[in-house]
Amino acid sequence: MRVFGVTGWKNAGKTGLMERLVAEITGRGFTVSTVKHAHHSVDVDQPGTDSHRHRMAGASEVLLASGQRIAVMQELRGAPEPALDELLSRLSPVDLVLIEGFKRENHPKIEAFRAEAGHTLMAPENTTIRAVASDTPLDLDRAVIDLNDTTEIADFILKEVGL
Repeated sequence: MRVFGVTGWKNAGKTGLMERLVAEITGRGFTVSTVKHAHHSVDVDQPGTDSHRHRMAGASEVLLASGQRIAVMQELRGAPEPALDELLSRLSPVDLVLIEGFKRENHPKIEAFRAEAGHTLMAPENTTIRAVASDTPLDLDRAVIDLNDTTEIADFILKEVGL
């Protein structure tokens, strides 16, 4: 499975870049799935729904199916968070999986960087970062691409993964 990540500090533009990349790459005819890491407790289910009631009753896994989508909710119930490789193995085959977050994992990444966010660059200390998508010029030992140039960023990623 071809994977490529988008990483960066808070407010660096990761989610906006992910959204634009999914639209750009699927618009070119490729299939794309995404994996997003959350550092906080997250729940896609709503109290009062039947699926929520199943989970609260103790179900380990609830699969919710409709004519529009399928959602699988798994309760860890104290078990450790699954590793990225395990999460990827649960996805259906696609041309490319874009990963947001997981900055410490070993897959290739592009760093989203906004000067106004006030953070330092990760790239100089992280060899898995192949390029930086920045809103300001940078002098680095790897590609620096305009953060707003989605076409060029997509071209870079697709070349990196061999698509």
